[in-house]
Amino acid sequence: MSATVSAQPLPTVEVLGSTEAEPSKKLQRHGSDIPSSLSSEKAAGAEIEVSLEDIEDPKEMSPLRRWAAVFVISSAALCVTAASSMASFTISDGLEPDYHINYEAGISSVSLYAGGLAIGPLFLGPLSEFFGRNGIYTASHTAFLLLNFPVAFANNAPVHLIFRFLTGFVGSAFLSVGGASMGDMFPNETVANPMAIYTVSPLIGPVFGTSISGFINQHLDWRWTYYILIIWCVFELALLVLFVPETYVPYLLTMKARRLRRDTGDTRYFAPLEKSSHKILRTIQISCVKPFSMMLYEPMLLLVDIWQVHSWMALILGIVYLTFAVFPVIFGGVYHFNVQMTGLSFLGIGIGMIFATASQPVWNAINRRETKKYNGMPPPEVRLYPGMVGGLLIPLGLFWFAFTIYPSVHWIVPIVGSAPFGTGFILCASTVFTFIVSTYREHSASGMASNAFLRSMFCVAFPLIARPMFKRLGNVGAMALLAGLTLCMAPLPYVSFFMAAFSHSHPKSRIV
Repeated sequence: MSATVSAQPLPTVEVLGSTEAEPSKKLQRHGSDIPSSLSSEKAAGAEIEVSLEDIEDPKEMSPLRRWAAVFVISSAALCVTAASSMASFTISDGLEPDYHINYEAGISSVSLYAGGLAIGPLFLGPLSEFFGRNGIYTASHTAFLLLNFPVAFANNAPVHLIFRFLTGFVGSAFLSVGGASMGDMFPNETVANPMAIYTVSPLIGPVFGTSISGFINQHLDWRWTYYILIIWCVFELALLVLFVPETYVPYLLTMKARRLRRDTGDTRYFAPLEKSSHKILRTIQISCVKPFSMMLYEPMLLLVDIWQVHSWMALILGIVYLTFAVFPVIFGGVYHFNVQMTGLSFLGIGIGMIFATASQPVWNAINRRETKKYNGMPPPEVRLYPGMVGGLLIPLGLFWFAFTIYPSVHWIVPIVGSAPFGTGFILCASTVFTFIVSTYREHSASGMASNAFLRSMFCVAFPLIARPMFKRLGNVGAMALLAGLTLCMAPLPYVSFFMAAFSHSHPKSRIV
């Protein structure tokens, strides 16, 4: 873009770094290479807004670099959510005798961690839109690593439980910022594959956590659960530093403007983010309010969140957390499994989740068909197709599990029955996550934050009510009740699809 200076009293703004810029007009890294035309602009007092070259655009990074970042972010998310369920096998033989507490106080170690996962994204997710994704990742995981030391070495229950909440809070960045990073690095037409990897990682984390925790607590002291978690965190932090670049374009522009001011001594370079009038306290306030304001003023996001809270993500993720409390009762009481084998009983859900991820090429083909049908601009609701299938698989798996947990039925049958539940869970989750990232790109971290808050709140309560509910209704009755609830909600993704189509065809029906 050619350099221009306005004749008006107000200073003009020039965008540097645009791909359309003439080569002679592009700003170079060194002061001696700055074209003379800029010197005349300096005298005129014009401000210069920087922009990114193609080579600096996160979407233009090499596929290897982008996919390395996807796998590292996803593995860190898996680590954080695995830590939630790893505590479930430390209660009976660890927390209760060592801290002299009852089971309800012990299981609150899981619930408080889930509470931290619910509240943390309200702060950390939107803050990444001001301070970059990478800074939030590094600070979050460093704090997660350090705060796990008091959890591992606490001498009393209050200290242990308080720091369990804090570790969930600081580790929650990966539940909201991770999806935004996928949107930063991939365009709409290719974001589905990385989102599938990212989606399954934090959701399979609790299943993975129970499996390894069962082995640890079968053979070692319960504190080794957290020692091993700390070692895992060190490894993840190293990967984050080495392989995850900054991907948030407004923050990249800010870093570029600062570099240019430093290298050239010219203070006129600026990035749009630097012109924001919001101070740090105002930023924190916005961070807490924006996710809910998006829910109020964006009808489709509100609809998707309602869909999650009352059906798929909230209820189903709550059921997953409920299993941490009841699988030891079911498989220990009915089939006489030890701790190690009880941990492995979660693998049915995990295999179902992996199968859902493996089906991604099918959904990609459907998305390509819809993209062609809409001349390259498909509406966001076409992302709801996997959720329509997943919504039917979830009650199928739960009913299968509910009516096969008898001593006369081999233990493999209910475990196999849990696989459709895992498949449906991932299909619904990937549907919602991909929709939010595709629709609300710039503020996708805030959309994911409100999303994470609403679904995680169910995870706080479900472990606490699990054993009383199963004691009163019995194993079969309690599982059948949950299956019936998900069956009643199975039509909701279809309702969401048609309401989204109506919203696009009747724009005046939107709140804003």
